[in-house]
Amino acid sequence: MTQSVLLDNVKHHDLKVRTDYAAEFGDGVNQVLVFPSEYQHLQREYPILFFRDNDSGEYQSVALLGLDRDENLYLDNTGWQADYVPAVRARGPFLIGLQSGGEPMIHVDMSSPRISRQQGEPVFLPHGGNTPYLERISGILQLIHRGASENRHMFEAFAACDLIAPVKLELRLSESEQYTIEHFSTINEERLAALNPSELASLHRAGFLKYAFLVVASLNNISRLIEKKKRVLARAA
Repeated sequence: MTQSVLLDNVKHHDLKVRTDYAAEFGDGVNQVLVFPSEYQHLQREYPILFFRDNDSGEYQSVALLGLDRDENLYLDNTGWQADYVPAVRARGPFLIGLQSGGEPMIHVDMSSPRISRQQGEPVFLPHGGNTPYLERISGILQLIHRGASENRHMFEAFAACDLIAPVKLELRLSESEQYTIEHFSTINEERLAALNPSELASLHRAGFLKYAFLVVASLNNISRLIEKKKRVLARAA
């Protein structure tokens, strides 16, 4: 169970965080929630797909990391093998909590297996200031906060332009090995190309047009996933 508390430089003066990536820290997952504010980095490494939350009915984005359950093809025994780690994983045990006045503040999950008093990156300097590590985490949390706030508006704009379409990915690794990935959506590339000047201008003014093109470009990384999976299967043979 999450034990989230407000980060405090007195109470947590000696707090350290293990920053390596491993399945024991929850990194062995085949997809991870991502945000529009990080699409620019994500599209170079991962396929970005959309799904509709059953409870809220709202769309969210995920980066696809693997083809089987609990499989992260970017993770090996030396760490995360990509230049960019999605923000939800890179933030470690930290999260944003809103104070009574609505001000976002950094909280820490003290139940996280990454938390330590003996090893890892220190969160605070000996005299109480923020370490470079905490400054980096602050930037990651700001990216998540910004992305979460624009998420609904982006998908509303995509839906208004009829850009969201279901996708079914059929991936053939060999004659006997095939994967079908469904229940996701993506940007309808044909509809994107057919947007009229008014629709293009509206999406561009809102800052969402670039996101649509980044999602389309990200699907080229499906071939990267296939090659990673083939290497895993070859090692297991």
